[in-house]
Amino acid sequence: MSVVSPDQVSIGVLVDAVPRDAVDEAIAVCGVRERRSEGKLPAHVITYLTLGLCLFPDDDYEEVAAKVTGSLDRFGCWDAAWTVPTASAITQARKRLGREVFPELFERTCGPVAGDASPSAGLLALGTARGAFLRGWRLLAIDGFELDLPDTPANAAEFGYAGSGENRSAFPKARVVALAECGTHAFLAAEVDAHAVGEKTLAQRLYPRLQADELLTADRGFYSWTAWDTAAATGAALLWRAPTQLALPVVRVLEDGTYLTVVMDSAIRGARRDRIVAAARAGHDLAGHPDAIGKLGLPVARLARVIEYDVPDRAGNGTGELIALLTTITDPGDARADEIAATYHERWEEETGNDQLKTHLRGPGKVLRSRLPDLVYQEIWAYLIVHHAISALIAKASAAADLDPDRISFAKALRLIRRTATGTADIPPSGLG
Repeated sequence: MSVVSPDQVSIGVLVDAVPRDAVDEAIAVCGVRERRSEGKLPAHVITYLTLGLCLFPDDDYEEVAAKVTGSLDRFGCWDAAWTVPTASAITQARKRLGREVFPELFERTCGPVAGDASPSAGLLALGTARGAFLRGWRLLAIDGFELDLPDTPANAAEFGYAGSGENRSAFPKARVVALAECGTHAFLAAEVDAHAVGEKTLAQRLYPRLQADELLTADRGFYSWTAWDTAAATGAALLWRAPTQLALPVVRVLEDGTYLTVVMDSAIRGARRDRIVAAARAGHDLAGHPDAIGKLGLPVARLARVIEYDVPDRAGNGTGELIALLTTITDPGDARADEIAATYHERWEEETGNDQLKTHLRGPGKVLRSRLPDLVYQEIWAYLIVHHAISALIAKASAAADLDPDRISFAKALRLIRRTATGTADIPPSGLG
């Protein structure tokens, strides 16, 4: 019995994941609704066409429109009496749509894929949830990537280049930092900006969006006191690799061999720093300790747990690499050291998601097609939405077949979607392996 219907493995994957009412609501919120009587391409149609452009990055506007509008007609999103729009009409309609609709649409449609977190989620998870939870926490990862843009004066002014002089990149670049759901690779939140805006700056905009039932994993490049404090203040659990140079005083060694430490604002030094560490060792609550509170009444120090382990050297010389992980999960009863170490390595799932978007969906070495900044923002957010839709489809198929989503090929699912965009095919999960 097939679990994935013909309409799902087609342009219908977008209509199902991005329903018409969500499109209309985003358009209304952004104030860009068109009147058909004015002869302009309706805003909801150009929204779906822009998503279609991301499914077919090698095709020109008119060819994509011909493929997509036939399918949209079956879903009530296109009037068969209309003519397929020209490239010029699509460009003008995209300009009218502006840069705000797609991030708004992402917020409305790109939520968690792996199901509900619960105390037993990590034990009972099948399909979509496999690798997506640590006990009751939903696992997230944060990472960034860059995208090459057409070398136009407008894009260069808005986004800039990497490097300078003889080392300047050939194309302007946009920077994206995103939160992804481990296990499914689905992007749940993102920030897009110029290349000069660093990953840490974009990540700082994302941390306040964390939820108490989430656990965020991050590489050591994202650590700073400000980042850690901002993320921890949300109530979410954190699991980050500690930078090599970060001082981690031992507060108390725990029964599983891990230990408690204090992380604090780097501006806190000398006697005050010593008093904070001494207070922690004495068992005082740092949240109420005067030395651990800043001038604005905000914390300048937090208790954390350290898990250290070796990664064997691949050459077999036994030298290995010491990994030091920081987590807000201070009680070993809430998560064992081996669980935490294994969970940290789920962070690489976001690398997989980045590769799926950049290599398979967009195409290796490809430059985005948009020559104006507003359209660049549209296109990047559209890629994030399309990737989420495909990830959700794969997760649904994996759940039905009781498979890890990693066992289902993103590249093969994408080929099937593209192949059936103007036709139909009944393809079971086994056909996606």
